[in-house]
Amino acid sequence: MAVFLFDEIVFGPVKSRRLGVSLGINLLPVDGKLCSFDCIYCECGFNAQGRGKSKIPSRDEVKKALEDKLKKMKSEDQTPDVITFAGNGEPTIHPQFAGIIDDTLELRNQYFPAAKVSVLSNASMIDKPDVFDALNKVDNNILKLDSVDYDFICRVDRPQSGSFNLEKLIERLKRFNGKLIIQTMFIRGEYAGRVVDNTTPEQIDAWLKVVREINPESVMIYTIERDTPTKGLHKVGVKELNRIADNVRNAGLKVSVSG
Repeated sequence: MAVFLFDEIVFGPVKSRRLGVSLGINLLPVDGKLCSFDCIYCECGFNAQGRGKSKIPSRDEVKKALEDKLKKMKSEDQTPDVITFAGNGEPTIHPQFAGIIDDTLELRNQYFPAAKVSVLSNASMIDKPDVFDALNKVDNNILKLDSVDYDFICRVDRPQSGSFNLEKLIERLKRFNGKLIIQTMFIRGEYAGRVVDNTTPEQIDAWLKVVREINPESVMIYTIERDTPTKGLHKVGVKELNRIADNVRNAGLKVSVSG
């Protein structure tokens, strides 16, 4: 099983394909994975590997780790383009997520006011008012929508809640009134004896129709970068990603490509 875990609360800065010089924040255990989805392409591995022995960090621990790092970067004349919530699973499942966002914005304004605050999320928790409000405060509210095919999402993203409802998710994405970035992973291959491919004309047409209705600030399309926890999945070439991006542009939306 391929596993790439972040072993610190605050990590980096690293060069992000999509965001520039990024200082990362991991709100999950540093020695395991904890997520509301169980994507077959996740670089952190499957949820079955376990959440590890460490606890999720408290709000105070996150604030201290971030301030210590920002002070150090300031003293070394390092400047982040962005402070990004990512890490070993879904950041918005942290029970103190909203307060942590407030702390992060406060520290950002104090040390690097030009830096953006970004959240990479699978959107599974946006029905919670405090999460919704917190995401509306950040600069880059980046929410996953890999497909609008329920069967594809169940096989590939694998939501862990039995109450997952794709139609409700889409309606909640629309409630951001455009203050979000849609992020979509394009892959193809095979998993559990079935074909996996969200690059077909039918998949792309249906996805783009919904994305237009959501009307995000922009769309990020990307493909596999690191090893996946299962064999049989393949990255989509940059040339093909750019063809998909052209369709997004023709629909009147901004788009970026990471191949």
